[in-house]
Amino acid sequence: MLLKNYQIIIIGAGAAGLMCAIEAGKRGQQVLLLDKASKAGKKILISGGGRCNYTNLYIESSAYLSNNRHFCKSALARYTQWDFSALMTEYGLTGQEKTLGQLFCDQKAPAIVKMLLAECAKYQVTLALAQEISDIKLLDSGFFQIKTATQKIQANSLVIATGGASIPRMGATDFALQIAQQFSIKQIPFRPALVPLTFSQDFFKDLAGISFDAIVECHQQSFHESILITHRGLSGPAILQISSYWRKGDSIKINLLPNIEAFSWLNQQQENHPESQLSTILNKKLPKRLVQQFILLKFNNQKLKQINSKQLQKIALFLNQWELMPSGNEGMRTAEVCLGGINTNELSSKTFETKKIKGLYFIGEAVDVTGHLGGYNFQWAWSSGWCAGQYV
Repeated sequence: MLLKNYQIIIIGAGAAGLMCAIEAGKRGQQVLLLDKASKAGKKILISGGGRCNYTNLYIESSAYLSNNRHFCKSALARYTQWDFSALMTEYGLTGQEKTLGQLFCDQKAPAIVKMLLAECAKYQVTLALAQEISDIKLLDSGFFQIKTATQKIQANSLVIATGGASIPRMGATDFALQIAQQFSIKQIPFRPALVPLTFSQDFFKDLAGISFDAIVECHQQSFHESILITHRGLSGPAILQISSYWRKGDSIKINLLPNIEAFSWLNQQQENHPESQLSTILNKKLPKRLVQQFILLKFNNQKLKQINSKQLQKIALFLNQWELMPSGNEGMRTAEVCLGGINTNELSSKTFETKKIKGLYFIGEAVDVTGHLGGYNFQWAWSSGWCAGQYV
């Protein structure tokens, strides 16, 4: 088996790996970018329904979850959303804000991947796809040696950019954690994030497809976005966001009337429309099917003038603080990203090199930094990849 030598081997041709390869290539480093997939940037290609929500206008460290909430600050400050947007401008790509600062590529996701691959080619990065890795060793010489089915390669530095274990149908695994374990690097097990929540009760099954605006709260964290009822439970942006904070055994609270103090509003409706049915009033603010098939099972559909103050308070409390106990989530199968990863105490926040093993780096979703929905995780990939690329 022929032995090939490089200065840097990067495993994982996703967002972080591509960015790291580009930056290392710019410095004149001889870079090999490996991936077991047949295409580079597979998660980029499916993101945002194919439009790629590549970053967010309002990137800030508070939008990231980690056991060390300060770790992400340095990288995010050194390579910003404006830096990535400037790269897109160089290639004639443009973006539009959809909502809450989320930027989507007008030319669609394949244009982003094409741009990154063009940058790799420009800086003479060697790209090897469909490469299944069978063995990784750290030799006494200090070189990392990697075996695939077709070749044996070695390099001074090894970057793990294989992401998390979410969406296994795309080939995602916990490869990064396996490598960390091999080199005695501390880690936090992956668990699903940005994932729909499920319920053991079947009261949602007849309401599937209903969508509405709401505020969802858990552990003093709240999100005001839309909710989608599914056959198994709840999804939609607000639920995906709160799922990253939810743990088994926690309840969530849903405010069905965001920006409305329900008791005052119901009192006003009672004064102005005493002859109106409760359902008629609720239908003004909520989906009719939700009112008919669910809310009215809890509260009698009677004229407003027939509802006393105590009953009105009970209805109002439900509308502003509907408390639910999820039984679980849909798991890695549908999770957009993972929580957990390489313990940040093991890494330099400046270089992303491990403190124990010289020349070994972890970047992107493989690291214990997870962003909110809306381009935050792509920005973490760009930023961490860029930073490691300056030093690897």
